[in-house]
Amino acid sequence: MTFAAQIAAQRPTEVALRDIVEELTWQQADDRLRPAVNALLAQDLGPLRRVAILASNSVATLLGYVAATLSGSSAVAVNSHLTAPETAYILEDSEARLVFCDTTTAEVAAEAARLAGVPTVVAWDAPGVTATDLPDSVVSFAEWCTDDSEPRTDVAPRRTLVYTSGTTGRPKGVELPFTSWVGGADITEHLAGLATNRMIGFGRHLAVGPLYHSGPLSATRLFAGGVPVTVLGKFDAEATLTAIERDRIGSSIMVPTHFQRLLALPAERRATADVSSLRYLLQVGAKCPTPVKQAMIDWLGDIVWESYGASEVGTTCMISAQDWLDRPGSVGRAVPPFEAYIADEQGNPAPPGTEGPLWFRDTSGHGISYISGVRSGNEFTLGEIGRMDADGYVWITDRLSDMVVSGGVNIYPAEVEQVLGTLPEVADVACFGIPDEAMGERLVALIVPADSANPPDPADIANRGRALLAGYKIPKEIHLTDSLPRTAVGKLDKKAMRSRHAVTGDAVKVTL
Repeated sequence: MTFAAQIAAQRPTEVALRDIVEELTWQQADDRLRPAVNALLAQDLGPLRRVAILASNSVATLLGYVAATLSGSSAVAVNSHLTAPETAYILEDSEARLVFCDTTTAEVAAEAARLAGVPTVVAWDAPGVTATDLPDSVVSFAEWCTDDSEPRTDVAPRRTLVYTSGTTGRPKGVELPFTSWVGGADITEHLAGLATNRMIGFGRHLAVGPLYHSGPLSATRLFAGGVPVTVLGKFDAEATLTAIERDRIGSSIMVPTHFQRLLALPAERRATADVSSLRYLLQVGAKCPTPVKQAMIDWLGDIVWESYGASEVGTTCMISAQDWLDRPGSVGRAVPPFEAYIADEQGNPAPPGTEGPLWFRDTSGHGISYISGVRSGNEFTLGEIGRMDADGYVWITDRLSDMVVSGGVNIYPAEVEQVLGTLPEVADVACFGIPDEAMGERLVALIVPADSANPPDPADIANRGRALLAGYKIPKEIHLTDSLPRTAVGKLDKKAMRSRHAVTGDAVKVTL
C-alpha cells in the first residue's frame, strides 16, 4: 500500500487534500495515487525518468508531483503561464518524455510537446474545468491511469527539477538542492526521511504560491511525509484567511506580496480573524520591506520566520521573528552547511560592517550544480550586495545582477530584451526593475524606435510581446526614448536608466 493508505488506517475521516472544488480523504488520495504511479512505472521515460508538470494549483497537480516521487521519476516543474515555445525549450533541455497538464494548459502543453518531440501528454481536470475537447494528442488522465493494483516501492527516488535563470535570460535546470533532499535507497526509505521534516509537527499546511516554485513545492514533500494539505489557486487574501480559519492551518510559506495583500484586508477583518492554529509562517522569495515585516510580526507574533536563499541551494540564511525585531531588516545568519561572508576587492572576507558582494561557502562541497554541467564550486554568490555584522547577521542592500523580483517571481530582463528586440519597430531595448510598493519591483522597458518619425504604440508592443512571453514578463511600463545610456565600453548603463526613470528625463512614459 502507499503511504496514504497507511495513514488512512490511522486517520480514516481526515481530509488529506483540499482545493477550491474537491476534498479527498487519505484513502481517496491513495485510490488516485496507485493508478498514476503504476502508469508512470510502466511508461518509457528514458534513463533520466523526467516528467514535466505544466498545470495550475489543484489537488490533482499536487498528486501529480507525489506520483512522480513514488514512481522514482523526476518531476520537472514548469511555470503554467509560459508560452508553448518557452515550455518546449524546457522540455528539450530537461529531456522530459512525458507532460502532465490540466484542462487550462492542455493547448500549450500539446504544442510544446509537438515542438520538443515529447510523445505523451496527459491532462487532468483543473478545478471547475472538466475536460470536454482536449487536443487530439492529449489523453485524459482517467484513460491513461487504469491499473489500480499496489505499486512497487523498490525503485530509487529522484530529485525534482526546477528552472531558474541567470543574466543571459536562458532558463537553467537545477535539481532540488541537497539541503532539501532526504535521499533513500528506495521509496520506502525516502518516505521515512520525508516524515522527519520539522514542519510535520505544525499540522495542516496551506499551499498559497504556485506549485512550480521551489517554496510551494515543499507542500508535496510535506504531504508525502503525512501532512494534510490545502491547496489554493490564484492568491486571494480573503480566501487565504478563510482557509486558515476553516482548515485550522498550522503552517504556510509566503512571499512579501502575499504579506502585503493580507495586510491590505480591512483592519476589522484581520483583528477578528482566528489565526490561533498557525504555528509557523515562513517568508521566502525576496527581501521583505521592513514596515511590512514589522506589521506581520505585530499581527501574528513569533511564528513569522524568514528564509533567504535560492532554488539552486535552498535556504542559506534564516531569521526568527525575535531576532528580526532585534535587528530589523536582516535576513538572518547563515545556516549549515553554509557560511556567509562579504567579499572585499580581492575576494577575501571583509571586516564586519563592510558593504560588498555577499558570498557563501558550502562546507558540504556540493555548491550549485546545473543539469547542463555548469557548477559553481564550493563558493558562490546569489548576485547581491550586502553587509554583515560581527555576529554574522546579514542585510541585503542591493543586487549585483539585473534580475527583477516582482511578487516573489523572478523576471530576467535579458530574456525580455531578446524577445522585444526581434520586433521590427524596435531598434534597441533595455529592461530594468524599479521599486514597487505592492509587488516589490516592477519591470520597465526603454525602447528606441526603429523609425523615430513613426514610433510604435507601447501598448501594441506589450500586446505583441504577450504572444512570445508569459504575461508576468511583460514590462509594466514602456518608455520611448531617443537612445539608451551606455558605459564607455558599450555596456548598457542600467543605473543611469533608473535615474532617468526617476526624473522622467527625455523618455515618453506610457504606463500599461
